[in-house]
Amino acid sequence: MNSAVLHDKKLAMFERIQKEKFSRRAFFVLIFALASATYAGVNSQITQILNRKHCSGVDFAIKIVDADSGGLLYEQNSEEPMTPASNMKLVTTAAALHYLGPEYEFRTRLCMAGSNVVVVGGGDPLLGDRELARSYDKDPDWVVDDMVKRIKERSIESVNDIILDSTFFDDNRVHPKWPVDQLNRSYAAEVSGLSYSNNCVRMTVSRKSSRVYINVDPVSNYLDLINQVKATSSGSSAAGAYRCNIPNKLYVKGRCRTSTGFDVAIERPALFFGAVLKKKLEEAGIDVRGSIYEKYCKRDPEIEIVAEYRTPLLDVLKRCNKDSLNMAAESLVKTISAENTTGKVNGEWEHGLVLIGRYLNSLGIDGSEFVLDDGCGLSRENRISTNAIVSVLENIRQRGRWNYFRQTLAVGGVDGTIRKYFRQAKYKGKIVGKTGYIRGVRAFSGVVETENGDFLFSILTEGGSSYVRRAINDISEVIVDNAG
Repeated sequence: MNSAVLHDKKLAMFERIQKEKFSRRAFFVLIFALASATYAGVNSQITQILNRKHCSGVDFAIKIVDADSGGLLYEQNSEEPMTPASNMKLVTTAAALHYLGPEYEFRTRLCMAGSNVVVVGGGDPLLGDRELARSYDKDPDWVVDDMVKRIKERSIESVNDIILDSTFFDDNRVHPKWPVDQLNRSYAAEVSGLSYSNNCVRMTVSRKSSRVYINVDPVSNYLDLINQVKATSSGSSAAGAYRCNIPNKLYVKGRCRTSTGFDVAIERPALFFGAVLKKKLEEAGIDVRGSIYEKYCKRDPEIEIVAEYRTPLLDVLKRCNKDSLNMAAESLVKTISAENTTGKVNGEWEHGLVLIGRYLNSLGIDGSEFVLDDGCGLSRENRISTNAIVSVLENIRQRGRWNYFRQTLAVGGVDGTIRKYFRQAKYKGKIVGKTGYIRGVRAFSGVVETENGDFLFSILTEGGSSYVRRAINDISEVIVDNAG
């Protein structure tokens, strides 16, 4: 080959390589410049938000990272353990996914032991759940109705006892650190191995002429109600149910102009389920001659399994995170315990929380960054850092379970606890996460999804007024503004 031609080819190749190197350098310089601009913009705008007068005296802990690279976008007090409120549910649901696996199902069994009806609970917190039933286009009582149907199909005209086995969990149904004066509230409902209707009843108080009526759903003879609601022709309706020293005896007080409704937590959920089942059996013409008992039912060859009802873990995680259902979170803690024991341990809080703590440790989170007292965040004894929460979210992504877990989170402007936030087109559907609130505490953690990538974040606050929620939302929007 002519030496001049060879020289020209080498020169052309050299120039091409240099252009490619320059292009790559230019690309990385551009990316770095964009990233630097994003980081600078986020830092500047978050600082402005935190300097607002309404944020004075409020303790903020914040961590924001690039979901793909792990690069730090912003942090403040990220290793400081703070009260998480319902952001505790993110840890609980992540641990449940870790220990139970995505295919796990909660199982409730209908059995016959001679002439006795036996229902064996499997910790399902969504048996009789209105929202779940609505999502499947079913009646909330469909499980109990199906049980009655199965019994009736056997041409059974009467049964003896109704036995409820709730021993999948221990009998500590009320968390010791929950506010005693709030145990009648739906968010403090008892936790049982056999639950029904979120362990609550829905009361509707209505006025007809000068009289006030109370309707209860689900229907049973379980509650003793003392109606002290006064009829009024002016003002708004407001009523509530209050406990006394006698279990499931409630004083319903307030005023009623037209109608009002509210949920009330009941005591001993398994017996409540039995009362609902008994009422349904009798309405179907099946006589219940005996009594309702809550006790362990020994696994015996003579006990026949008539039907089994299953609820996927994903449905429970959705109600827990999207809708912040407290008793679902506590059922997860106890289920983690029940399904991960080598001894005769019923599902219990202490053991379940130990296992969740081990899960956090396995992610490299130091024990100084968290204190676990319950699964839902109602207890004020809980503490966790924003670093720990972000690490949990990062781990879910790394294990390839993010698409599964993301389904459980509320979507801004669309559903769950943040459906009323982030409604502007710029933000709608891009901010996905879990809110948290107890008195003096507001929190928000999750992911911001933009065209330039996803960003994981956790924001925990203590102190301040309701305005802090606006500040938290503004911080979330800042990420979209700078990275979207």
